[in-house]
Amino acid sequence: MVQSKSNTSLANRRQSSFFYNLPQADPDVYYVGVDVGTGSARACLIDTNGIILGLAEKPISRQELKPNYITQNSTEIWNAICYCVKRCLGESGVDPHHVFGIGFDATCSLVAVSESNDTPESVGPNFDDNEENIILWMDHRAEDETNAINATGDKCLKYVGGQMSIEMELPKMKWLKHHKPGGINDCKFYDLADYLVHKATGTETRSFCSVVCKQGFVPIGVDGSETGWSKDFLLSVDMPELIEDNFRRLGGIPGVNGKYLTAGNIVGKLTNESAAELGLCSECIVGSPVIDAYAGWVGTVAAKAEVPALLEEKYDGTIGDACGRLAAVAGTSTCHIAMTKEPCFVKGVWGPYKDVMAEGYWLAEGGQSITGQLLAHVLSVHPANQELLKAAEQSNISKFDYLNSLLERMVKTRGERSVVALAKHIFFYGDFHGNRSPIADPRMRASLIGQSLDNSVEDLALNYFGACEFIAQQTRQIVQHMEEAGHDIKCIFMSGGQCRNGLLMRLLADCTGLPIVIPRYIDAAVVFGSALLGAVAAEEAVLDHRCNGPHSKRAKLLAEKGDTQQGPIEVPESPFTAPSATSTSNIAALAYTHSSSNNVDYFNQPTQQQQSQQQQHHRHKADDQEDSDDENTLSFGSKQETQKGISQKLASLGLNKPLSSSKKEEGGKGDDVDCAALASNDAGALLWKIMKKMTGPGRVIQPRADDNPDRKLLNVKYKIFLEQCYGQRKFRDDVDAIEKENLKSVEQGAK
Repeated sequence: MVQSKSNTSLANRRQSSFFYNLPQADPDVYYVGVDVGTGSARACLIDTNGIILGLAEKPISRQELKPNYITQNSTEIWNAICYCVKRCLGESGVDPHHVFGIGFDATCSLVAVSESNDTPESVGPNFDDNEENIILWMDHRAEDETNAINATGDKCLKYVGGQMSIEMELPKMKWLKHHKPGGINDCKFYDLADYLVHKATGTETRSFCSVVCKQGFVPIGVDGSETGWSKDFLLSVDMPELIEDNFRRLGGIPGVNGKYLTAGNIVGKLTNESAAELGLCSECIVGSPVIDAYAGWVGTVAAKAEVPALLEEKYDGTIGDACGRLAAVAGTSTCHIAMTKEPCFVKGVWGPYKDVMAEGYWLAEGGQSITGQLLAHVLSVHPANQELLKAAEQSNISKFDYLNSLLERMVKTRGERSVVALAKHIFFYGDFHGNRSPIADPRMRASLIGQSLDNSVEDLALNYFGACEFIAQQTRQIVQHMEEAGHDIKCIFMSGGQCRNGLLMRLLADCTGLPIVIPRYIDAAVVFGSALLGAVAAEEAVLDHRCNGPHSKRAKLLAEKGDTQQGPIEVPESPFTAPSATSTSNIAALAYTHSSSNNVDYFNQPTQQQQSQQQQHHRHKADDQEDSDDENTLSFGSKQETQKGISQKLASLGLNKPLSSSKKEEGGKGDDVDCAALASNDAGALLWKIMKKMTGPGRVIQPRADDNPDRKLLNVKYKIFLEQCYGQRKFRDDVDAIEKENLKSVEQGAK
């Protein structure tokens, strides 16, 4: 379904402004990103051009001892992070002393820690197990507490979409107060990302992203807020413990006993203990973290893309240039994040959140409860699922690629105009697990109109198409609600494995009418975004290093500590876990060895199957390889090879000499200007500068013309989609009303 060629050829694009001359990366400056998802921890290592040189992943467990009670273990998560960081360092060959910054992101889960000894505190349902000290975001135990909080109608609720979600963290704290033996008298609380930074630095610094988005913090100056936390609100929900000593359990009052930072601000340096555990040096600087979906925003929205609406805009080089760029971070569910200069209140969309990404800017977060999980569910419950799996395996392609090809074949065999027309009488509404945005109704459920007795794989393909169309139409609904409230959405920057699904990407473009931008790093956009936070935090130290080399402040501090260069670390072994790593040898080769002009085609990054042909590719002219390689997009997976000894390879290329001499030979004036810019402490400007420099280009899927037959058909089906959405609520209300009357009659009869 996706066009197989870009509007301009590879050769032409190499000459266009879309591609730029990639400078040689600094050979002794690197950054690490850490991402903790629901099921795994990941780490990546990037250079100063944003090229990923190492990527590792390790599963993390979760317990569900009772339905809706879902917990995790912060010690296990930290150990998994340390494993992944060491794996990246060991397999890339990068000296740990060359890692200047590290950034973290994580799911918005609640971590409970003992105030008296800074150790994990149990969160139940087994309160004897202190190791299980995280209530996962998807834990739904605090339903009554959530209802009680929302019943207050407090003004802070309007900054979380009108009501707190059961996924947020204040309801979980309230549940712990009433159910944990002894209450929460010895507890302090962190969002998981903030806890990881606490573990890394030993500080009590919190991030605006965590506390504003998930804990009810209203930044000072917003709606009369004077302390961030509201005493009256917390008292109204029976949480006086959180008020004690200027809200110390939550992080304190900004500027009094608490410190709160925006994305990428400097938190501090690694402690000696955490540096040793991570395999890094203690001069590595830690950036203020973000929630995982927001790291996806950081890692995608600055991508260079041939989008007319973006090219025509007059930008001023500030992070405000990101306004209008919607990040859709897709996985099991999908989060939709957009920035505005002024607050936009959207019913059913979380936010607006101030200062979470840059001081003075607001972010909104919409979402679909299930997207990847929806596609998996639709396939798994159909009678033809096993037939599909067997056919896809025999064809050596993914089940989604097989279904997409099958739909195209069905167009021909059934004499239909297109795949969209093939499924014109399938009306699929897919809120199996409730609706997060834009109607925020947890009672919503799925419906399918047009189903027959057919149980063939072709019927499965039609149901699958219906689910894809639903995801796209609901995205349109979310975008429409956001635009009606004041957002001006110009394009959608996708990330996650769903980017590989050409059918889904085409439907997203045609349903929303917006260009869809596929990132350079499909699977690693989130952890890449975290690495950029580390780069932002370390920028001043990097500039000092470039200007002064061995005489830099960082080098002197390391020398005083006796922390000398030690070379690559040993790769940790895990007999049960195969790391997911980049094909970094190919990236390094394409970026730094095979192109004297430094022109890098990021669409032409080879997969494992192409590696054996790599040397032959570089003997041919660009035009000879264009047809086969133009549309490849870089991604990662456990089937791809890892690089070993990147530092040695850089040395053989003469790229490892000290930077101080080369920079001074060039005059260094540019660095002086950068240092002056840093002195302004405009973190948003620095974040945007790093994002633009390192993100690289993305591939664009343009919507087809308004008068395209498929666009017109999808517009009609969008009206039907809305009827299914709002009709379901009306049907439910009608039934509930009559049942209320019936119950009343029964009670009267019993009397």
